[in-house]
Amino acid sequence: MRLLMVEDNEELAGLLAKGLREAGYEVDVLSTVAEATPVLETTFYAALILDLGLPDGDGLSLLREIRQRNNPIPALVLTARGGLQDRIHGLRSGADDYLVKPFALEELIARLEAQLRRPGQLLGNKLRVANLEFDTRNRQASIDNQPQVLSARETAVLELLMRSKGRVVSKKQVEDHIFGYAEDVASNAVEVYVHRLRKQLAERGAKVQVHTIRGVGYLIAEEK
Repeated sequence: MRLLMVEDNEELAGLLAKGLREAGYEVDVLSTVAEATPVLETTFYAALILDLGLPDGDGLSLLREIRQRNNPIPALVLTARGGLQDRIHGLRSGADDYLVKPFALEELIARLEAQLRRPGQLLGNKLRVANLEFDTRNRQASIDNQPQVLSARETAVLELLMRSKGRVVSKKQVEDHIFGYAEDVASNAVEVYVHRLRKQLAERGAKVQVHTIRGVGYLIAEEK
């Protein structure tokens, strides 16, 4: 899953991003409100990790703005402001959780996982559709309990579709999940990877179908 971190301390951001990537996440890192605002308007992320003391504004103002746009992204706030009223203000401004510096990386990951396990969010340890299973911890797909080898981007597409089982995933969400906001993407890249994944699953006996919902996106479902 792809996360957005908005943190202006370059050393801290680098350490957190490294740890999160080792935990299996993709991470885009920005350092200002001005950078984050347009990215959050155009790019799908599984969660937001947000520092409050940014050089061009308060992170809570950014958070209030995205909540006013009805953006439901889970938001984990990082801050040195540890007082009770600070925490209450942050939660009432739209934060889903509040982590006071200094903190352990393990706690950040655990709190992030807790947010993503909530109803409607994206996290689960084992995902299954018919005879196709995906283990989110080691990012391994299996068909009839037999491990399957897929390319990194085929795996990323499958992971997003299975995490969103029962819901249509837009082409933009697939694109953001694979590439993030900073990478140039060919106009047909998503179609190419979805086609490759669909072909691989069919050839290996997965009893699922990846449906194209024209003009909307993609949906994985049990084969009928």
